[in-house]
Amino acid sequence: VRLVESGGGWVQPGGSLRLSCAASGFAFSVFDMSWYRQAPGKERELVAAITSAGDPANYADSVKGRFTISRDNAKNTVDLQMNDLKPEDTAVYYCVDYGLNIPWGQGTQVTVSS
Repeated sequence: VRLVESGGGWVQPGGSLRLSCAASGFAFSVFDMSWYRQAPGKERELVAAITSAGDPANYADSVKGRFTISRDNAKNTVDLQMNDLKPEDTAVYYCVDYGLNIPWGQGTQVTVSS
């Protein structure tokens, strides 16, 4: 059972990044999935969620209109397209199943600064 996040990096405010999460070892297609983030000194927070069928189910108010979650059940991946990034989006981003039953991966660092 494994979740591996990738695609993070440094970007200037207003820029874009696309995060990807590769899942293995479990029946990915039946799980609702989500992206969380944790900024330094803050608790981990839910960013976006998507149903097993691929319908976006939830976005944090702070990212609505800027972030888009999607998934490919044939490839066992869930992505997070992040546009118009702001310094407050700086965090380690994690994907996990919505029910928090799958062990967390190591995450991918996103840094937004000028």
